[in-house]
Amino acid sequence: MTTARIIVIDDEPAFRTLSAQWLQAEGYEVHTGADLDALRTLLAQVDADLILLDLSLPPQFDPHHTLSALPEFTDRPVIILTGHGERELALEALRQGAWDLLAKPMDPDLLAVVIRRAITKHQLVRELNSLKTRMGRQHPITTLIGASPAMNTTRALVSRIAPTDVRVLVTGPSGTGKEVISRAIHDLSNRAGGPFISVHCGAIPAELLESELFGHIKGAFTGADRNKDGLLKLADGGTLFLDEIGDMPAAMQVKLLRVLQEGSFYPVGGRELETINVRVISATNASLPDKVASGEFREDLFYRIKGVTIETRPLDERPEDIPLLISHFLELQAQASSQAPLHPDAAAFQWFIQRRWPGNVRELKSTLDSVAAIAQGGIITLDDIALLYPDAREHTPAPLTAAGDTLDAQVRALEITLITDALARHDNNRTHAAQALGLSRQGLLKKIERYGL
Repeated sequence: MTTARIIVIDDEPAFRTLSAQWLQAEGYEVHTGADLDALRTLLAQVDADLILLDLSLPPQFDPHHTLSALPEFTDRPVIILTGHGERELALEALRQGAWDLLAKPMDPDLLAVVIRRAITKHQLVRELNSLKTRMGRQHPITTLIGASPAMNTTRALVSRIAPTDVRVLVTGPSGTGKEVISRAIHDLSNRAGGPFISVHCGAIPAELLESELFGHIKGAFTGADRNKDGLLKLADGGTLFLDEIGDMPAAMQVKLLRVLQEGSFYPVGGRELETINVRVISATNASLPDKVASGEFREDLFYRIKGVTIETRPLDERPEDIPLLISHFLELQAQASSQAPLHPDAAAFQWFIQRRWPGNVRELKSTLDSVAAIAQGGIITLDDIALLYPDAREHTPAPLTAAGDTLDAQVRALEITLITDALARHDNNRTHAAQALGLSRQGLLKKIERYGL
């Protein structure tokens, strides 16, 4: 920790001088003043860790006047110094937020202990708040959770292409995080300050999609009682995310192709050309080459949106990501509820890892939310899971045999599970977790770094 800064406010020059000398000898940085105005001036210049404040100050020399101003300064410890011994004054000082109240003449040893304790707590609280702030500003790449080779490749691709304006096509099964990847690309790009507009091409009826994308002018059709900007216009300067683009109607594919070619369009019913500057990221769970071959998707549009292709993998092919996803989702739950995060025990972890997840990450999260809602005592057990999934105890899940489920993947998944469980059981104390796992602390730290835990 840095050298602590103390402000001493007392109307007696001799007391200020002696206090400053004594505190400086103890290793503190000291600033002094004679009244509340001086204190306010000093606080504007010095981020003090503690204030020593005399109660009887000029010009009023009224302890109650000083106490009434106390709440201004209690964002750090304030130790009241007083020659008055009234019990009511002491109680009022504590009610107003004082850390402690010491009577003059002071016992230096007692003062040293009180100061040390107050400053230590203040600096720890400040560091904790700083840590929470940094955690709240997570780097976008940290939203891509996983230690599998597939996720490592995805993170590397996202990091490289995000600063460019190249178009991106994200493919893969439903629930594998295609929109999360797209948002990470946007948040890491030079357009991060602009909008991220998401359009689900299969969720909007074909007859409404054109108006939603391009907007319309007043009177363009029945019910168009005012001008309306479309999603393309709203995305200007940012990123347009076209989800499930493989479901886009053929007529809209032609119109979208022109936008991508020329960067301009006409609103529905309009004759004034609109110009936009957007980055397009598309996603689909379908095979666009197959749709091109069958005539369901335009070949020229396919090559316009293709750019760089990022392929997401099913969760069954990357079991080593499951423990990290579990920890991530439980941490998000804890933040939302302002409670300590839940932790699955080893048996519950094993159930999550060995279970098939046809709905991928989305299904895993939904299941975890349901089980966490009924868990008790801060631990998710197999008994909790069995209440919602009765076969959890009756049937041992079949061994994983997916294409990506190599021996190396299984070993990684098991190590991640054991390490995550040990850290949870020992409140993230790495020394104790290493002892429980039979590892040296350095050995555990290397594995934590390897798996990105």
